[in-house]
Amino acid sequence: MTVLLAVSERSIDHDTGLGHPESSDRLQAALAGVRQSGVSEATVPVPARKATRAELETVHSGAFLDALERFCRSGGGNIDADTVAAPASWDAALMAAGSGVDAIERLDRGEGDAAFCLVRPPGHHATRTRAMGFCLINNVAVAAGVLAGRGERVMVLDWDAHHGNGTQDIFWEDGRVLYVSMHEAPLYPYSGAIDEMGEGQGLGLTLNIPLPAGVTGDVETAALDEVVAPAVDRFRPTWVLVSAGFDAHRNDPLTGMALSSGDFADLTRRMMEYAPAGRRLLFLEGGYDLDALADCTGACTAALVGAEYRPEASTRGGPGRTALEAVKEFARRWEDPLA
Repeated sequence: MTVLLAVSERSIDHDTGLGHPESSDRLQAALAGVRQSGVSEATVPVPARKATRAELETVHSGAFLDALERFCRSGGGNIDADTVAAPASWDAALMAAGSGVDAIERLDRGEGDAAFCLVRPPGHHATRTRAMGFCLINNVAVAAGVLAGRGERVMVLDWDAHHGNGTQDIFWEDGRVLYVSMHEAPLYPYSGAIDEMGEGQGLGLTLNIPLPAGVTGDVETAALDEVVAPAVDRFRPTWVLVSAGFDAHRNDPLTGMALSSGDFADLTRRMMEYAPAGRRLLFLEGGYDLDALADCTGACTAALVGAEYRPEASTRGGPGRTALEAVKEFARRWEDPLA
């Protein structure tokens, strides 16, 4: 098994300022984690490329893209209380978004069994018309939009601790994309309730699994087995894309979940059942404790190549089972209103 690691030197140029949690140190930590995992020989570093305007416009409005580029080129600054752009951030964002499309092309050519885009800025909070939550362009959505445009059935699995409101917004009415999010609630951006299900052709293709602070890995793997797997069976995706945030780790300073790096190995192995080799693509999202980010990235990458690397044991016994049962009950009643 071979994993393509998409990297971009431009990612470092996205300067968020002193003390910002989403810093370039995160990329160094993620790459260190891959080295420490012992699977470097099964990974192939590949350069990212800039996304084209047509690729970006599969999911973002032209007016938004023009405004974001002007803002960055004119010197940047704070977009909101959390989100910062520097003069070089536009090019960094183009490379981050393009990394996924380039990875798709490489996987199509048989260059690897999976790809992991270790790029920044992250993307899953960016909506069709707004940058927010550290995110400028929605990297995973651009890749999903390109795949859907050529007739693929795309699953986006988001295990970041924060709900991917941007990805949900973009595919809200899209019958070609199944969006699944497991996230802490309540937590920024305070969306992702179980009754947020999509509309129109996308009705039922948004699946939110809000979980409490302190949740452990056994609950998240149960969510995949008991809620997500049946949805996958119904939707039958041809590709699976992952918003691979690692801020659900118990040491993360921005969240309250209690997963370990071993749990992310478990989640990765289950995700691999949802689409065949050559059709699995991951994007780095959150994760703000550098040691935890390294361990989680290493565990995830090792699992992608079929190796066992667990700096920490999987976790059990935390809260969340009641929340999961509520999701299951809601799904049952939606599928059978007379139940």
